[in-house]
Amino acid sequence: MTKIKVVTDSSVQLTTQEIKKYGITVVPLTITIDGKNYIDGVEISRADFVKKMNDANELPKTSQPSIGVFEKTFKELTSDGSKVIAIFLAKSLSGTIDAARQAAEIIGKSDEITLVDSELTDRAEGFQVLAAAKDAQAGKSMQEILDHVNKIKANQKLRMMVVDLKNLIKGGRLGALSGRIATMLNIRIALKMPKGQLEVAKKGRGKKFSKAFDQKVLEDIRKNKDHISQVGISYVDTPKQMHELAEKIKEINPEIDVLVKETSPIIATHAGNGAYAILYYVEK
Repeated sequence: MTKIKVVTDSSVQLTTQEIKKYGITVVPLTITIDGKNYIDGVEISRADFVKKMNDANELPKTSQPSIGVFEKTFKELTSDGSKVIAIFLAKSLSGTIDAARQAAEIIGKSDEITLVDSELTDRAEGFQVLAAAKDAQAGKSMQEILDHVNKIKANQKLRMMVVDLKNLIKGGRLGALSGRIATMLNIRIALKMPKGQLEVAKKGRGKKFSKAFDQKVLEDIRKNKDHISQVGISYVDTPKQMHELAEKIKEINPEIDVLVKETSPIIATHAGNGAYAILYYVEK
């Protein structure tokens, strides 16, 4: 039986234990802060990134892995005859999947390497990666793995709160809308990503808006509590509040596995201080 190996990128939210246990290969993105480059997760941690972002003169930039890095990774993983499923962050956020596709073509391994756009990032991408890795270890076929990943993708949800719009505006992620709402005092926005496209779900003022946002997400989790096994809560710099939110989810259903962790630099740099996301999928 042909072995199937799993690849992802460093914007994913996985624990060190998960990566090791399931033999997942993580290809790092590159971060540039005031002209200095760092390899994500290798030369800079997520906590250090936030500190450096706050002290930086300019908005940090994130870059996809080079085609050369993907060529080397794919050659190594397929050298023993293995196939690869590579699951990456949404194409709308990064050109990572395109670089991977070009690398697979250059080394003549397009048939052995299956690429998947997760249509999200962070823990939602992680849910798909973990499903693929567990299925691969269980000896399932590439089609079976893909079917499972696509089922998760079809039922995944991202609910994100941005409390400080400064970075989003600087990064141009909100287009024409950003200029209008930037002039309004203490505006916060709720974001979602249907079909991999970042959209403003709602906007409002102050902490009251954030509390209503939390309640709405908790209500959805409560409604689907018997069909949700995992929730990811990812944040930029508010661990205490996020652990409190996790406790509220555990009160709804103690069986739900909730992972609370700092988000990746590609999200932090655009979402800014105070931002957080709740990610889950409904098992149908």
